[in-house]
Amino acid sequence: MKVLEGVVKSLKTKDTAVVVVESKIPHKLYKKLMKRSRRYKASLGGKEVSLGQTVKIKETKPISKDKHFEIVEVKK
Repeated sequence: MKVLEGVVKSLKTKDTAVVVVESKIPHKLYKKLMKRSRRYKASLGGKEVSLGQTVKIKETKPISKDKHFEIVEVKK
């Protein structure tokens, strides 16, 4: 089960937050670290969250077509 940490970027839909998770991966040839970001839709689960907060999300069974994560913890 994946547990990821990211920043809340959107709260426009009901009971859903868009969380951006950034990771650094090395380039295959040049080995320079590159920043990659990925957007995950996560269920709020009754938690109070605002834009820009850091949250932990964990993988769950599919909630909808695009939503497979839920917010576990609000950092700050």
